Amino acid sequence: MAAPEGLFVLEGRPTAQLIADQLRELIVQGTFRQGQQINESAVASQLRTSRGPLREALQRLSQEGILVSHRNRGVFVLELSSDDIKEIYTVREAVELAATDILMDAGQEKISDTCGVLKGILKDMAKQVAAADWPAIARLDMEFHTSLVAGTGNSRLIRIYNTLAAESRMCILSLQVSYPRVGALVEEHQILLDLLEAGDRKGLQRAIKRHLGQAVEDLTATTPEPAPPSA
Repeated sequence: MAAPEGLFVLEGRPTAQLIADQLRELIVQGTFRQGQQINESAVASQLRTSRGPLREALQRLSQEGILVSHRNRGVFVLELSSDDIKEIYTVREAVELAATDILMDAGQEKISDTCGVLKGILKDMAKQVAAADWPAIARLDMEFHTSLVAGTGNSRLIRIYNTLAAESRMCILSLQVSYPRVGALVEEHQILLDLLEAGDRKGLQRAIKRHLGQAVEDLTATTPEPAPPSA
């Protein structure tokens, strides 16, 4: 099997982290499909690296949860079931609600700084919605939420949320053909931004719950359950 297009040769001595970062991005973009086996030989050849750093990178991505290792079978891209999606979004909701509490308690300066970042993302999102560039929309969707959490400055909360970002983008990208509310995406995120800017803690938390809950409904309505692995 040939290596997927999109891999680039890593200059110099590649590290496991560089390889993991590139593979993660290709997975969330759909270059590696859900359920697809990662061909170590093909990927190592394309990257012009040895199997050691590549295997360490695959192990890191397995620990993150976007790859699954099956003994005597190999490493595969995670197939997201409806239950997986519900779990991801339950944790996302908990982290985002905690982030809003931290932001609201931090004062207006930190809220204003975060809103400034979110406004720029929202402006880009509107352009990509108009251009119907779904991969870019998915990236900006998660960038908005990741930046909301990053605004807290809480390194551990940020780290927890970042582990969910790749899985969430995989979820969002799976809706490329069937997403029913593309035109409402900018409006939904604008509501979150407006409530944060207004300092409306309860209103923002209700809106986050509503926004993420609707996403779960959309995702689970179009997600087939993965077939059990063959023996």
